[in-house]
Amino acid sequence: MTANRSNRPVIRPLPVMDRARQVTDALADYVEEARLQAGDRLPAERELMSALAVGRSTIREAIRHFQALGVIETRKGSGTYLLKPVSRATIHMPLSFDAVHLRDALLQTLEVRRGIECEAGMVAARRRTAKDLVVIEEKLNEMERVHLEKGTSGPEDLAFHLAVYDATHNPLFRQLLEQMRETFERFWEHPFDRQDFARRSFPFHRTLFNAITAGDPEAARAETLKILDIVEEDIKEMSK
Repeated sequence: MTANRSNRPVIRPLPVMDRARQVTDALADYVEEARLQAGDRLPAERELMSALAVGRSTIREAIRHFQALGVIETRKGSGTYLLKPVSRATIHMPLSFDAVHLRDALLQTLEVRRGIECEAGMVAARRRTAKDLVVIEEKLNEMERVHLEKGTSGPEDLAFHLAVYDATHNPLFRQLLEQMRETFERFWEHPFDRQDFARRSFPFHRTLFNAITAGDPEAARAETLKILDIVEEDIKEMSK
């Protein structure tokens, strides 16, 4: 970003690359250069679309990233506001590791997933609201529809798990996922070029939802473990 003659930071159009990531970086740079503080309003969606030469969906994806990190909030009819100052250095702090083989990367990440997702399922079972259940079931129905139609449903599967995270009403679950997103998403990108990776876990997403609906934390933990145990088995078998 550069400052114009009025010393007001401007937002430059982006080349064609990872649009959402670039929008996130551009907004972080703008906040830092404009010295925005908590409570300050961000540029309107249309202004961002025009300045960055991207579509509405890309802007909204970047905004969701900031919301997941707890640094902005959108107020209906008013706009999007900064909750705390950010910079490019503070919005990208990925938790990662060096692993030469995909098998090792997935197994190491799975150990972390097991702890986070079991706890998320238990907390969701305790705290979920009626609205949360509607959202989780919508994601589950879509996952099942796509799975039955295509035999695989990676993005829809991830959306289901994110809805469970949201039902905890603890923003740290989402924030942790955002920082580990690149590593976590490997589970939903057909590792080992196998469309059937973790396919056997499909029925247990419905039973996990049932446990959360029943408000049964231990059952939610048990169903989550069934899903992740199958994931572990497939990693070990399909990497041979």
